[in-house]
Amino acid sequence: MQAWFEKTAKMFDAAFISGDRWKLYLSGLGVTLEVAFFSAILGMIIGTILAFMKLSVRRNGKKTILTVIANIYIDVIRGTPSVLQLMIMWFIIFSNAKNGVLVAILSFGVNSGAYVAEIFRSGIMSIDGGQFEAGRSLGFNYVQTMRYIVMPQAFKNVLPALGNEFIVLLKETSVA
Repeated sequence: MQAWFEKTAKMFDAAFISGDRWKLYLSGLGVTLEVAFFSAILGMIIGTILAFMKLSVRRNGKKTILTVIANIYIDVIRGTPSVLQLMIMWFIIFSNAKNGVLVAILSFGVNSGAYVAEIFRSGIMSIDGGQFEAGRSLGFNYVQTMRYIVMPQAFKNVLPALGNEFIVLLKETSVA
């Protein structure tokens, strides 16, 4: 038992203590948190825009060009692995880029945006139609109804799913 402990202590010292390697781990943790945080913000912006694009169906039920674009974006991004998206961003789109962290933020933000779009869309669709009618009866137009009545309720509904998306994003940064 003592030999195992000494061997483990030597391995721990070699991995963390000697050569101040703990600073490298701490630096890596900082980069991971930076990529996850800024990717989540970018993903929420993209996701919100895509959710509204996807919900822009005309009153007669026909899809608009915005809905088609949003559907294609979401299907393609959600259908390809994040490793492939990261490689396309690094080797093809930003092949001359020097800042790998920025490319990782953009790649994971674009990926997260597709998932957040579906989260927001489901949150908006979970709100009862009577809430829209209540906004209209108060004299609000569509944008005001969405801003003051529907979105606060939808955001409350999607908060747990957004937390889960951030955790997935944090785990996925190990790919970069």
